[in-house]
Amino acid sequence: MEKVCVLGAGSWGTALAMVLAENGHDTLLWTHREEQAEEIRTLHTNKKYLPETVLPTNLSATSDITQAAIHATTIIVAVPTKAIREVCAKLVPHLQQKMLFVHVSKGIEPDSLKRISEILAESVPVEYVEDIVVLSGPSHAEEVVLHHPTTVTAACANIDAAEKVQDLFMNQFFRVYTNEDVIGVEIGGALKNVIALAAGITDGLTYGDNAKAALITRGLAEITRLGVKMGGNPFTFAGLTGMGDLIVTCTSVHSRNWRAGHLLGQGMKLQQVLDQMGMVVEGVRTTKAAYQLAQKYNVAMPISTELYSVLFDDVEPKVAVDALMMRMKKREIDDMR
Repeated sequence: MEKVCVLGAGSWGTALAMVLAENGHDTLLWTHREEQAEEIRTLHTNKKYLPETVLPTNLSATSDITQAAIHATTIIVAVPTKAIREVCAKLVPHLQQKMLFVHVSKGIEPDSLKRISEILAESVPVEYVEDIVVLSGPSHAEEVVLHHPTTVTAACANIDAAEKVQDLFMNQFFRVYTNEDVIGVEIGGALKNVIALAAGITDGLTYGDNAKAALITRGLAEITRLGVKMGGNPFTFAGLTGMGDLIVTCTSVHSRNWRAGHLLGQGMKLQQVLDQMGMVVEGVRTTKAAYQLAQKYNVAMPISTELYSVLFDDVEPKVAVDALMMRMKKREIDDMR
């Protein structure tokens, strides 16, 4: 049995805490809202994020960051990308020993263009870090809590650390593979949210399955181009954290990014969409980072570029789709490079 603390009691953090508790680990779920912690402790529910789910009675919760820091030897970071530095700043003064850090968020920091493992490495002093592992793959919280079969990947350059995370989470309905390609796993997990926003837009425009299939395929091509240029393994993008996560995020009603794109395609403005959803849509922030990365690495990313114009330059979605369709004629195999 391991002592684990999950930072972040949104849908995904709660679902992963549930997996860990059901696997018999001493699991503490941290939230910055005491009323949410009290609900989890006493009612064993998290109505805002997983309204139909009854949580294990051995899953505890706290809003005390000191308790979170001293409880565990493994920390699962499940807060939105934009909150990671802030949460780490609160956590670090209370750390007393080396911890294994596992991050499960999917994003890239705009401007700095840091991946999440890099943000964590900057935010937590090395004397408190045993290692940093990323857990990623096609996984909706709403299905994990129902024990639907789910398969993800734990990635770390230190394969022993990845295997430790594999052992923490793996059970009969939650399968975990390992991978040493941290860059590829993080880039695939982050940029699939960008393509999912675009997929939602095509559905909102009622362009049908042909358009979405093309968008997913071409989206994978541009994710792979960038990821390989940044040092990722091309085979990673054909796996769970690339193609697998891209498919589920672009096609499922559980996907926040698809839902946000769908509303944009129906004519809503970005701020209206974010206000209506009331939850973090990682793909919006990541679109800005993807646009900046494409420029930095001189990589063609036409879908990400047109989505950027919709989100930040107020270009109409239909105009952006038309611009993609009228790009210069190319051979497909050449455009995959």
